[in-house]
Amino acid sequence: MQNDTSPHTNGHRDAQSNSYLSPNTDERLAAPPLYQGEADPNRTVVVCGAGGFIGGHLVADLLRQGYDTVRAVDIKTPDKWFQKFPQADNRSLDLREKDNCYRALEDADHVYNLAADMGGMGFIENNKALCMLSVTINTHLLMAARDMDVDRYFYASSACVYNQEKQDTPDVEPLAEEDAYPALPEDGYGWEKLFSERMCRHFREDFGVNTRVARYHNVYGPFGTYDGGREKAPAALTRKVIEAELSGDHEIVIWGNGEQTRSFQYIDDCVKGTQMITHSDIEYPINLGTSELVTINELVDTVADIAGITLDREYDLTKPQGVDGRNSDNTKIQEELGWEPSIPLRDGIEVTYEWIKAQMLEHREQEERSVFTLP
Repeated sequence: MQNDTSPHTNGHRDAQSNSYLSPNTDERLAAPPLYQGEADPNRTVVVCGAGGFIGGHLVADLLRQGYDTVRAVDIKTPDKWFQKFPQADNRSLDLREKDNCYRALEDADHVYNLAADMGGMGFIENNKALCMLSVTINTHLLMAARDMDVDRYFYASSACVYNQEKQDTPDVEPLAEEDAYPALPEDGYGWEKLFSERMCRHFREDFGVNTRVARYHNVYGPFGTYDGGREKAPAALTRKVIEAELSGDHEIVIWGNGEQTRSFQYIDDCVKGTQMITHSDIEYPINLGTSELVTINELVDTVADIAGITLDREYDLTKPQGVDGRNSDNTKIQEELGWEPSIPLRDGIEVTYEWIKAQMLEHREQEERSVFTLP
């Protein structure tokens, strides 16, 4: 069992005073690490998908721990990365190409594969082939990890691997790891994730690659996309509430009937849990999410209450809305690590709301588009 006692919500609820969210990268890196386990600064750590939401936060936390070489890799050019740190070895590489995976993993000890072509439900429902092509990323990275003797390889999977027939009611039973089989995952994106989980397993069994897999449940927080088509529900609904607040037109459109249920995990818990799982002895795919189940209407209630407004709601039943209910069963992560993600939704949404609002106001005044709103 591995215990970790890093900050709960970083002691901050105001995004403006939160050093983890400072516009100054040096101030962000001066904050205490979220993961406070043992770290060997002489190891080379590679983060694939480092220009994205979770990847940027992970790079920051690895740098806080004093690693000499943190290699940050993303398909996007660095000017479009959500977070970029000059202290990292930043590289723009298309990891769908096999040769680039070998370049990315040169001399690597630990690899975090968070790279994927993905987004919220609106994106994955309409881009199934693009989502499935991400299988080339994990395949080529695993081949490179095998051939270059990588010590540990983490793969970011998703709760979308779970059998959809077990998610057909809002009053859903929490999903345990074994509920992924018999297989009936989210079409496209979920199948790619499930197949890539199996690749990790068989590369471990056949070639000795020391793989770890976490099934992420609905991660949200600052420094993530909130507009443009790839945003997920917490960011999208927070943006809509802020738009209603700023415009004075207190009406928003909700996809579905608002009674769908989910659990939402704040980014700090995700970054901490990802590293705990990577450094653990857990060889099977394991849930990484909170068990705080809420309806979409309750999520909107939370954001509206923070904004201090009352909303009129229109429900659009023609839009993608995913399964009726999904929640994380955290029995195994509690048994394995003596820990589970536990930052309350209200606390995380308060920080996210303040950050998104500041972004929207800044870019409205500058009349330019934020990198966090690009399609």
